[in-house]
Amino acid sequence: MVGMTTTTAPPATSAVSFEQVTKTYGDVRAVDGLTLDLRPGETVALLGPNGAGKSSTLDLLLGLRRADSGTVRVFGTEPREAITAGRVGAMLQSGGLMGEVTVRELVRLACDLHPRPHRVADVLARAGIGQIADRKVDKLSGGQEQRVRFALATAGANDLIVLDEPTTGMDVTARQAFWATMREQADQGRAVLFATHYLEEADAIADRVLVLHRGRLLADGTAAEIKAKAGARKVAFDLTGDGTDDTGIAPGLVGRLRALPFLTTLDVSGHTVRIQSTDADATVHALYGLGVYPRNLEVAGLGLEQAFVAITEAEEARTTAPAGKA
Repeated sequence: MVGMTTTTAPPATSAVSFEQVTKTYGDVRAVDGLTLDLRPGETVALLGPNGAGKSSTLDLLLGLRRADSGTVRVFGTEPREAITAGRVGAMLQSGGLMGEVTVRELVRLACDLHPRPHRVADVLARAGIGQIADRKVDKLSGGQEQRVRFALATAGANDLIVLDEPTTGMDVTARQAFWATMREQADQGRAVLFATHYLEEADAIADRVLVLHRGRLLADGTAAEIKAKAGARKVAFDLTGDGTDDTGIAPGLVGRLRALPFLTTLDVSGHTVRIQSTDADATVHALYGLGVYPRNLEVAGLGLEQAFVAITEAEEARTTAPAGKA
C-alpha cells in the first residue's frame, strides 16, 4: 500500500551467543568451533567429561580469556562490558575467599561494588547464610563456603548467573534449597548456566542440557531429548532354572546372552541381568528365543547419566578410530 511501510521487530537479544568460537592452548584445542545461544529465563546445564572444554567455555563467557577466533557476546555486547554493567554474576570453583573478614562484611563489599546491588540482608537470606553472617570466612565448612560464593554471585540484579560446580560440598538439604532459589531466578527472567558433575541435578533442574566433548557441542536439547539421542534402552530381568544354579548364571548362558542382537552392555549379578540395547524389542524377542524365561522384566529409557556416557563414549570411539574404520 502506498505511503505505508512494514517493519519487523528485531529478535530478542540472546543472553549468551557463541559463534564459531575456537580457543587453543598450545597443541590442545579446548574450544573447537563452538556455536550456541542461551536465552533469558533458561536454566541450562553444561556437561562434559574432564577436558571437554567446560572451564574454557566459561572463561570465554566471563571475559577471563579471549577467543582465538569467532565471537562471544553477552546480551549483545563484549563479555567484559556486560560484566562491568552488572549484568552477570558468577560462582566459580577457582579462587579463594577473603578469610579475615566476616561473611556479612564480605557480602556487604560485594553489594557495595555492584552497579545494581541488593540489600545485604536479602542476599544473606537468599543464600541461606544469615545464621553464619558474623562468622569469619576462614572458619566455614566447604558447603558453607559454597553458599557464600553463591551470595557473592547474586549480590546484585544480574541478568545472567554462571555457576561452576555450585553444589560441591553442600548437603542434600542445602542443595535442594539452592536449586529452589535458582529456579526462582530463572522464573524472574534471568538466564542460569551451570556446569556440574551431578547429572541427576541436570536431569531434575535444567530446561536444556549442553554436552561438550573435546571442545565441540555434541548434544543440545532437553534432558529427555538427550536421553533419546543415546538411542539405547535399559532391560533388566531375573533368570532362574535352566542354565542357572544357586550361585547364579552359568558361563555358557552368559555367553549366549552376550550374543543377543543390538546389545551394547551386559551386567550379570547373581541371577539378575542388566543390559542396554539399541533395539530393546528385538533384544527381548531374541531373549525368549534362547529358551529361558525372564522374570521381573523391566524395560526403560536410559537415565541422563547413562545417556551422557553412551553419547560421549560413542563420540570418543568415532574420533579415535583408525582412518577408514570410523
